[in-house]
Amino acid sequence: MDPSIPPPPDGYKGWQEFCYQNPKDGLCADIGSFYGYELSLAANATFIALFGASLLGFIGTYVVTRRGLVFTLTFLAGIILEILGYAGRVMSYNNRWDENGFLMQICCLTIGPAFLAGGVYLCLRRIVYAFGAENSRIAPETYTRFFIPCDVVSLVLQAAGGAMASIASQNDKSTKTGDNIMIAGLSFQVLTLLIFMAVSIDFGLNVLRRRRRLGTEAFDQSEDLVKLRGSFGFKGLLVALALATICIFWRSVYRVAELSEGWDGPLMKRQDLFIGFEGVMIVVACFVLNVFHPSVFFGEMMDGKRVVEEKGKKSGELTSDGDGTV
Repeated sequence: MDPSIPPPPDGYKGWQEFCYQNPKDGLCADIGSFYGYELSLAANATFIALFGASLLGFIGTYVVTRRGLVFTLTFLAGIILEILGYAGRVMSYNNRWDENGFLMQICCLTIGPAFLAGGVYLCLRRIVYAFGAENSRIAPETYTRFFIPCDVVSLVLQAAGGAMASIASQNDKSTKTGDNIMIAGLSFQVLTLLIFMAVSIDFGLNVLRRRRRLGTEAFDQSEDLVKLRGSFGFKGLLVALALATICIFWRSVYRVAELSEGWDGPLMKRQDLFIGFEGVMIVVACFVLNVFHPSVFFGEMMDGKRVVEEKGKKSGELTSDGDGTV
């Protein structure tokens, strides 16, 4: 604090308390707050508007298609948390010394993308079925059975850590334990995303190798799937899922680095990095899947149906893979 600033007025224990009760006082401009900068109202309001538009887009798509219920719910949960998080930052714009807004944004914005990652994980199995399960080294159902529990573990760790840090902060105690648990959850999410990208790339390379060797016979030749694979929408969906995955991964790596240095670390004081690596990354991840929505471009495959080739039967018979409307 600038030594030229006089002691706080009588009746206040310190400048933090004074600024909490008088956030617009000119003397508070140089007083440390929960943030190392003055928040941008325009940026945070813009993110609320963008996530609100994305939320309406996902709701509208489900209303029209009635497909992909679980995928839709995961994205709705993630986007609602994003909106709440930026609402907390708007609260902090009005009073940077109000702990409630700070805790609201750090918890909601830390947890939200874990739900979005879960939605992306659900799509890999559909992609495998679209090309033919024989192109994958592992059974298509294994992708969901592995990545979704991993995402739940990450989510639980982040939520538990955020709750512990929030309670500790409100009781004027160290938030280190809660912070470490949150970082563990984020780190596990980064590891899960790395594995997800690795197996996705491996699947893609295997598809290319089999196509060079077998031609179109490497893929499931049912009429609907041939048409699906050749469509612009399906190709766009593959790019959108790849981009969304990269954005969520990039953001998660940034948040691990940010939180690892504590709430007073240098990265916490960089609003430009927060806007670019947190806000923009997640907005892009949501909007590309608004445009290339799996429920639209996977079609019936989002209803828990897949194409199987049974011995002695014609390829292309529809059968349930046992998970309803994922």
